[in-house]
Amino acid sequence: MLVIALTGGIGSGKTTVSELFKSKNIPIIDTDIIARKIVEQGKPGYIEIIKTFGEDIVDKNKNIDRQILRELIFASEKKRLQLENILHPLIWTEVKSQVSLLTQKMLPYCIVVVPLLLENITRNKPIVFDRILVVDVEEELQIKRTIKRDNSSALQINEIMKTQVSRQVRIDAADDIILNTDNLDSLHNKVNQLHKKYLELAS
Repeated sequence: MLVIALTGGIGSGKTTVSELFKSKNIPIIDTDIIARKIVEQGKPGYIEIIKTFGEDIVDKNKNIDRQILRELIFASEKKRLQLENILHPLIWTEVKSQVSLLTQKMLPYCIVVVPLLLENITRNKPIVFDRILVVDVEEELQIKRTIKRDNSSALQINEIMKTQVSRQVRIDAADDIILNTDNLDSLHNKVNQLHKKYLELAS
């Protein structure tokens, strides 16, 4: 089974692309979804985060307030690294487990969505990917889409983008690139082409 990492900058359209692959019955392992689950109440990630950052980051229902946590880590490199050191080992253990289960099913390929793959791959050395698929878009469009999606300010988005690798670094690391600047039909066609390519490579 081919294991393909799907990555891209904020607002590039990773979720849309992964949903299109999912519609073709390709298994999707999304590290963002895993990250949300491991910080649910009572989970090891939740306990470690509270221990590290204190009770101020939980809401009235004792859930971790993701907005407060996001603001905290973007304001401090040290705190961002502390959070990553808590979450990443837990995330990659779960990814490996899911990949292992899928491998037993004799599937042609799976997609692992890793938004910050290139930012962290050298430090974490998570798993070996057969290919890296980058969803690419101009930075101006990234900002425009993210403002619309998250109701964030351009300033906030620029701060997030500063913590991510450049567009060129992603392009240089890619085995495959989807340029997501057109409409959904165009994106659908690009995913179809890659789906055929991956099936051929897997066989």
